[in-house]
Amino acid sequence: MAMSDRNKTNGDRNMKLFRLCPFWQTATTSSASSSTQNLNHNHNGGINSGRNVAVNSSGMKSTTVSSVARSLFPARRRLRLDPSSILYFPYEPGKQVRSAIRLKNRSKSHVAFKFQTTAPKSCYMRPPGGILAPGESLVATVFKFVEQPENNAKQMDQKSNVKFKIVSLKVKGGIEYVPELFDEQKDQVTVERILRVVFLDAEHPTPAMEKLKRQLAEAEAALEARKKPPPDKGPRVVGEGLVIDEWKERREKYLARQHVEAVE
Repeated sequence: MAMSDRNKTNGDRNMKLFRLCPFWQTATTSSASSSTQNLNHNHNGGINSGRNVAVNSSGMKSTTVSSVARSLFPARRRLRLDPSSILYFPYEPGKQVRSAIRLKNRSKSHVAFKFQTTAPKSCYMRPPGGILAPGESLVATVFKFVEQPENNAKQMDQKSNVKFKIVSLKVKGGIEYVPELFDEQKDQVTVERILRVVFLDAEHPTPAMEKLKRQLAEAEAALEARKKPPPDKGPRVVGEGLVIDEWKERREKYLARQHVEAVE
């Protein structure tokens, strides 16, 4: 009985103390509400940040998107190369040697191409660049100086670190080729192929050497053809069906008639 009275007394005392300090309840409620607000704020902030990321992603420049797409999906090559990945050179130390490669436009549009090399001081190309119409092809000549071997090394031990690269660009028909085309449209340039150098024994005939000789002969013939003046297409037509030769003939007859009249 005494224990019950003591518990009741302690309960009444705690109730009075709680009533005298109502701010405890307020503080607890405020803390709970603030926690709820912070949670909501963080949740909303995460949603808003996600929306901002989405907006920023959608507002990215097309060049960035296109560059990523090109890295994932390489562009289709516009040129067919023969040889496809190697430039064969006859091994003649101390001399300037030649190689050849055929380029053919296999696309349906005009394509500009350009050669690049890691050794511009000892190598050059002819032509260094140009424009090919759909289906058009040409044989380009590549010149390289072969250095003397070190320590009398054999030909098979000679390794060349020189590489060549062919890039292409889709262009409109009728424009003139200039190297600046590739600088103005860098995002549209495609690397066709990176070519490595392989030396051939010039004293021993091989299928690769015979093919190289044929391509070099074709390239020389095409160069000589471009140097020749255009063929004469005969007398030009002037006016309504009159030709220069006919005009000269009439003039000669007129002068002859005048001479006869003067003699008479």
